[in-house]
Amino acid sequence: MENIFKLKERGTNTRTEIIAGLTTFLTMAYILAVNPAMLGKTGMDAGGVFTATAVASAFATLVMAFLANLPVALAPGMGLNAFFTYTVVLGMGYSWQTALTAVFLEGIVFIILSICKVREAIIKAIPENLKKAVAVGIGLFITLIGLADGGIVSGSTGTIVGFVPLKGAALVAIIGLVIIIVLLCCKVPGAIIIGIIATTIIGIPFGVTKIPEGFSPVSLPSAPLFWKFNFTGIFTLKFFTVFFTFLFVDMFDTIGTLMGVAEQGNLKDEHGNIKNVNQALLADAVGTVAGAVLGTSTVTSYVESTAGVAEGGRTGLTSLTTAILFLVALFLSPLFLLVPSAATAPALIIVGFMMMKAVANIEFKDPTEGIPAFITIMAMPFSYSIATGISWGVMSYVICKVAARKFKDISVVTWILFVVFLAKTVVDAVMAA
Repeated sequence: MENIFKLKERGTNTRTEIIAGLTTFLTMAYILAVNPAMLGKTGMDAGGVFTATAVASAFATLVMAFLANLPVALAPGMGLNAFFTYTVVLGMGYSWQTALTAVFLEGIVFIILSICKVREAIIKAIPENLKKAVAVGIGLFITLIGLADGGIVSGSTGTIVGFVPLKGAALVAIIGLVIIIVLLCCKVPGAIIIGIIATTIIGIPFGVTKIPEGFSPVSLPSAPLFWKFNFTGIFTLKFFTVFFTFLFVDMFDTIGTLMGVAEQGNLKDEHGNIKNVNQALLADAVGTVAGAVLGTSTVTSYVESTAGVAEGGRTGLTSLTTAILFLVALFLSPLFLLVPSAATAPALIIVGFMMMKAVANIEFKDPTEGIPAFITIMAMPFSYSIATGISWGVMSYVICKVAARKFKDISVVTWILFVVFLAKTVVDAVMAA
């Protein structure tokens, strides 16, 4: 393990990496239940989607482990699966086979962009203060996800968002949060994973953790929806809009996640760049292609990977552990699906706290640096999108620098990103009108 993952060099050990991998898996295992249910609304076989989700996640995460040696797990992305289902299929009237084709072609383009190091150039073009802001924004974003998933906050309280009465799932989630906080303050190793397991058990008498009648932890997986593509009509403007949306969101969600994980885990080289970033981006691209071939929506790097990093994960061994658990889940899905969102929600909230530390290093005294950083941080949770946070941050960065006549601070690639983001914003506004 040492020769493959360089554990000592990154200040970690096998036990820590395995616990981190387990933690990451438990915080993102919900996708095994959510993705089949969501894609199933398009007419896809839910059992086949479950198998595709588990296998594609395992494959892409294995590629990340051995190619990039980073503690980042991948799976079909939330938001992208909703776009796949509600916009492309149910809204625009495309078949799910055509939607899968768009995902497949997007993945092919991703591979080309990764090999040509275009995506790596984009990451390097994002200003340093914005990179730190991305980490903080992701922290607030996943905190909001945790609060919502745990049933602690809701939009039905009479305000835009508010805390609900503490009962049922919300109460269980708060109990879990207290458990993790106490364990962290007592410096107990594996605090987050212990909290998840304990909260799952506590949820049983509350009816939050539901054990079905005749429960068996073992089940056989269904066959995946292999190579179900439809290439007719792919040269139309309407299809290109679908393709570009998948491409845009996947690219900048991945870039944002990698920057956040690298910032939190100090996984940067002497020049401040993410270690093995091009290999990581290639793993993401290959995962997307594999997922489409198997029959699931876009596979992307998961922000929940920060939960494993918070537990000390620093190498690909964390990802290897998560990948193995995805394969195990193929046969033990009923057991893993017992873990309720109220049990994983506290972990996400705590990770949000851990990612806030980067805010201390942002240059808020300079408005041309501080305002774009603030907008990036603000936009992610309120737009519920990492990609939107990055695009708003870059656009505001260019506007601030131009206003202050600091043209030298804007690189050529940053100008290109500004034009692309502005164009997409205009197109989205026109389409929504």
